[in-house]
Amino acid sequence: MTTKYHASNSGQKLLGSLMQATKTNLCAISVGLGILAAFPIALVSPVKALQVQVNPTAPKLGDTISVLVSLDNPANGSNVTVTQGDDTYPAYEIAPNQYRALIPTTPLEKAGTRTLRVSGEGQEKNLSIQVRARKFPVQRINLPPGKAGVQATEYELKRASEFRAVRTPEKLWDGPFVAPNKGRMSTIYGVRRYYNGKFANDYYHRGVDYAGAAGSPVVAPAAGRVVLVGTVSQGFRVHGNVVGIDHGQGVASIFMHLSRINVKEGDFVKPGQLLGAVGSTGAATGPHLHWGLYVNGKSIDPVPWRYQSVK
Repeated sequence: MTTKYHASNSGQKLLGSLMQATKTNLCAISVGLGILAAFPIALVSPVKALQVQVNPTAPKLGDTISVLVSLDNPANGSNVTVTQGDDTYPAYEIAPNQYRALIPTTPLEKAGTRTLRVSGEGQEKNLSIQVRARKFPVQRINLPPGKAGVQATEYELKRASEFRAVRTPEKLWDGPFVAPNKGRMSTIYGVRRYYNGKFANDYYHRGVDYAGAAGSPVVAPAAGRVVLVGTVSQGFRVHGNVVGIDHGQGVASIFMHLSRINVKEGDFVKPGQLLGAVGSTGAATGPHLHWGLYVNGKSIDPVPWRYQSVK
């Protein structure tokens, strides 16, 4: 009986050891499988491509090209850049994880294929866009005695250059722009000119003219801050009495040849707010309003901005 008892006790101990070992091994196998299962998920997790949208899809010279970039993983930070040739354009955040850069085109450029390089989230994407040609009319202007060959003063050129260089990160405009004057449009954007019989090289009409009556109201086409107020008495021989508005993110309006100015530098204006009145100051043949719209320092066609909303 004693021998049998000892044998049975030893068997129970052996069986217990085997069961414990089996349990330990099963746990180890389970943990091991869990670790192995986790790695393939991390390794094969898909990396989404950088999302880029270009508008308009078929731009022509004078248009503003909007490049909209969407990020999938904000944890990596924005660091979005949009480059064309040697020029890099700032990309501003306009919505959560969404950035937009504006690329200007002008009549002095060549039509054809352009390559945009968009970078963000450690990824890079190249896009080819076709910029179409556009025919710009030629106009002959005869300036009256005293206005022919008028040259801008150094102060005028300096202030105009500073105006074009303004880059406010905040987007101040919202929706389509409104017409700054109720007069008919007398001269369109991009017109090439002869002045008193001499062709103006590298010149194009940098804006649109409204044939408003002298003294008729000039209003802000969109919200923004007044960053330039200049007068003939200060040396603005070409611009005449002038107002410049910063709409934010590299977009700015200029209003020339005014007879009266109703705002001062630093004022914040709303769409439709009175800026001044139509006149013929500076290098002007008669009463009219010149409205120029600049994007990142270059004069683009303002008309599309009146009929479509740029984000």
